Amino acid sequence: MDILTEALSSMRTAHPASVRTEGRAPWALQLPPVVGAGFHVVLYGTCWLVPLDREAGEPVALSPGDVVFLRDGRGHVLADHPDTPPVPAEACRVDGSLPIGTVSLGGDGARTSLLCGNYHLDQGRPHPLVRQLPALIHLATRHGRHPELAAAVQLLGAELENPRIGSAGIVPALIDSLLLYILRAWFEAQPPATAAGWAAALGDSAVAPALTAIHEAPATAWTVESLADRSGLSRAAFARRFATMVGEPPMAYLTRWRMTTAARLLRESEAPLTAVAAQTGYGSEYAFAKAFKREYGQAPGGYRREARAA
Repeated sequence: MDILTEALSSMRTAHPASVRTEGRAPWALQLPPVVGAGFHVVLYGTCWLVPLDREAGEPVALSPGDVVFLRDGRGHVLADHPDTPPVPAEACRVDGSLPIGTVSLGGDGARTSLLCGNYHLDQGRPHPLVRQLPALIHLATRHGRHPELAAAVQLLGAELENPRIGSAGIVPALIDSLLLYILRAWFEAQPPATAAGWAAALGDSAVAPALTAIHEAPATAWTVESLADRSGLSRAAFARRFATMVGEPPMAYLTRWRMTTAARLLRESEAPLTAVAAQTGYGSEYAFAKAFKREYGQAPGGYRREARAA
């Protein structure tokens, strides 16, 4: 069971949106907040990412091959220089003639090419794995760092720079998989000696087996004791270690994952409520509906109708 893939799949509400940004100095583009998580890939040239609120951090210099992930999709500015006055994104015309839309702006100076977009992730109920990420992740792929992420960036750059037969299908697939490459690169870059939270939990000899068990079989009648047996720790020691890394006790996370699984089944399948209840560990439709309403504030049927309408 791939916990990272499962966690992200549970939050996805739509396919990612993306646009290519072509800037020539002087240029600056102000991007509004988005629902989900934002990302940028520098395909050519250099630029700066400037927070709208300087209290949120200092401007970040970006170079070719750099990848930025914005956990909460907060608004910001991309520019050739931090002091260049920005143009609102809404004022820019999008050329839709290529595999993805292209925005061009600026003067006649040095060129910068970026892939910009956002992943539609449910921020109303974010998975704790995502909630614990830094607000901004900056990954440099030069000099042999993060080779798989670098390869994905190179492939994207090649397809966008020279579109050919099949590019219309290849580019969206690469952008979709880029999210996993970004987060895997970040998690694997955390030093084992100082890793904390989910960065530590995914590789922990006691907590990782318990998480895998919960994700593989959410309908199983797990207890703290049965999960602790998989860890080789006592019940109390396991419960403390799990809560410290994951951010909540084992049974609370089990309930969270059961409800997350149920919500996905309601959104994506035609399974009757009795089947959804059975797949998530509830012995009756009534018990399931009561638990679901407690978590989501509405009955499963109403949630399914709203999700389908949206």
